[in-house]
Amino acid sequence: MGYVRKAALLLDTFFENFAIIALLGVIIIMIVQVATRKLFNFVFFWSEEAILLSLVWFSFMGIAIGFREGVHMGVEALTDRLPASINKWIDKWIDIMGLLYGLYFVIYGWEFTVLMFDSTLPATKLPNSVVYLVMPVSGVMVCAYSLLHLFGIDTKRHKGADIEIGGDTGVGQ
Repeated sequence: MGYVRKAALLLDTFFENFAIIALLGVIIIMIVQVATRKLFNFVFFWSEEAILLSLVWFSFMGIAIGFREGVHMGVEALTDRLPASINKWIDKWIDIMGLLYGLYFVIYGWEFTVLMFDSTLPATKLPNSVVYLVMPVSGVMVCAYSLLHLFGIDTKRHKGADIEIGGDTGVGQ
């Protein structure tokens, strides 16, 4: 079991680092693109496609990481008034919906990926399916995290990073 956990953490770390590198790629390429356009009236022909690909991959990987960390939106005005036993069932329902959401990404993302394989991106000449491949990848991740949550396994890797927007911040008390 220890090897499976280590392998899962290694894979999870790879995907998280990949998302961070994709975001850094967007930032760096965009800065270079703006600088070369303003200073030299020149733009690299591949820069917009690279930004698009990096942003799409970062966004979808971020969705999966958000599922892992449990940072999805939630309205607690009603659930705070319900008994813990009902909240437990609501949490299970949320995990089941997350699993179905992930399956949707896997099934239809794979269909899009296969459908777009024959066309190419104009600047980089990469298969257009590269844009859509992230959907089934992130879908598998969402399914895995949802199943782990259903079995009561905590997948949060960044403890203490809970941020509540619009809630009681404790400021001024």
